[in-house]
Amino acid sequence: MESQESGDVTSIGATTSIGDWASCAADPGYRAAVLDLLGALAYGELSAFERLAEDAKFAPGLVDKAALARMASAEFQHYQQLHDRLAEVGADPTEVMTPFVEPLEAFHRLTAPSDWLEGLVKAYVGDAIATDFYREVAVRLDDDTRDLVLKVMADTGHAEFAVERVRQAIEEDPRVGGRLALWGRRLMGEALSQAQRVVAERDALSNLLVGGSGVKGFDLVEVGKMFTRITEAHTRRMAALGLAS
Repeated sequence: MESQESGDVTSIGATTSIGDWASCAADPGYRAAVLDLLGALAYGELSAFERLAEDAKFAPGLVDKAALARMASAEFQHYQQLHDRLAEVGADPTEVMTPFVEPLEAFHRLTAPSDWLEGLVKAYVGDAIATDFYREVAVRLDDDTRDLVLKVMADTGHAEFAVERVRQAIEEDPRVGGRLALWGRRLMGEALSQAQRVVAERDALSNLLVGGSGVKGFDLVEVGKMFTRITEAHTRRMAALGLAS
């Protein structure tokens, strides 16, 4: 997952603490919500590792292959941190991740890249949409969980790498830009669609967003503003790639 530029998402530094994990997790609704969130994030990181390792095989040269391999390794380390945290709080990591396997795999089936460049755009733009969502939700988390979420959102180096390679490809063949712009729009639409599906199917995650079962969520106006910020961040990333959103 990539780190976000200043101003892309809610300022985490301005967040008011709601307490540590031990005190907040005494509420079963809150505990369930956080386990769902960490389960979705953990499987997302594991999936990102698999995709980057697979994409490395299609890299046009050894430098690119090695770069993707390093990024894949970083994603697996993020997954391991989440796996260990779930075990630490008494949850079964496999059980917690399982509900998110099918929707995430569905997203990847619907957005399977056809070539090296589409794979780069997907890793940069597609994963960043999820990153923005988790960073937004982090403002409603206990201190311990928030710190972990922000830690595993650390940049793996993919952002700069993808921008450089995609811009170079467009300079060499401007026609590539139109195709990748359409691809970026498709990624955004599919990502939002799958995210809405997951939240709708998981009561705990829904509560984390809009409140319920003792969980202080966002109000509907805040939810709307959150998705506006995520969309605006997507537009900026597409521009960084040299693509129209």
